[in-house]
Amino acid sequence: MSDFSDLRRLLQAWAYDSEQDARLVHGEDGREILQVRTPLGIEQYELEGRPDAARPHGVDSLLDFHLKRLTESKTKGRETNFALTEAECAELFNEGTLFYFRYVRLFQLRDWARTIRDTTRNLLLFDFVHQFAEREEDRQFLEKWRPYILRVKASAAAMQEVDARNYEKALALIAEAVEKIQALEEIDDETFKFEQERSLTALRELSDQIQKDRPLSELEKLERQLRRAVDRQEFERAAQLRDRIRELKKQGIC
Repeated sequence: MSDFSDLRRLLQAWAYDSEQDARLVHGEDGREILQVRTPLGIEQYELEGRPDAARPHGVDSLLDFHLKRLTESKTKGRETNFALTEAECAELFNEGTLFYFRYVRLFQLRDWARTIRDTTRNLLLFDFVHQFAEREEDRQFLEKWRPYILRVKASAAAMQEVDARNYEKALALIAEAVEKIQALEEIDDETFKFEQERSLTALRELSDQIQKDRPLSELEKLERQLRRAVDRQEFERAAQLRDRIRELKKQGIC
């Protein structure tokens, strides 16, 4: 037991706070890492490759390993024989959970780029298993959470655009995700139904919030001024505003 260190000082230096329980820090070698404070300890996640730093079969992840297997099967003309066994699917599910734990915390920290990266990676996992699992139950296992992961990815992408003040692009990304979630094949599963409805509601609320908070365009400002001028019966002012609005629209400025 003498080889193990007492973590009490480390835990005391970072008291548990459910509102401030994740942080990005640098390791001894300078690499950036993610740490999460739990009531009884600290979890640490690598930010590149697998969150647990494992390299199964000498590659970055099990998903990469099996994708390489698939490529080799295609090269040999044996793609029709390629399949994921029950055990392989279970390993892939467990690995996907590690990435889920990481992207949830990255989203919390507003690390949009890495959230997009990890959700994109797990969506690839969903598609891969859905297509190649031997058992029907494995092919369908992850599908109940597809609405949720589509929502998280779209929300992170939209917020990345909001931070860059690209409000219209942010709204378009949300609208696209809503369409995708609505178009998902129905699954007779309560979790799927719950996640689909919750995700649609969350995305629509985010869209409404962006619409509310974003600065008005010049055209929108003029249209608002026009309504106010009409209400006040300032007809000369209203006519001037209409002319300016027509000019902007003719120029394609919205």
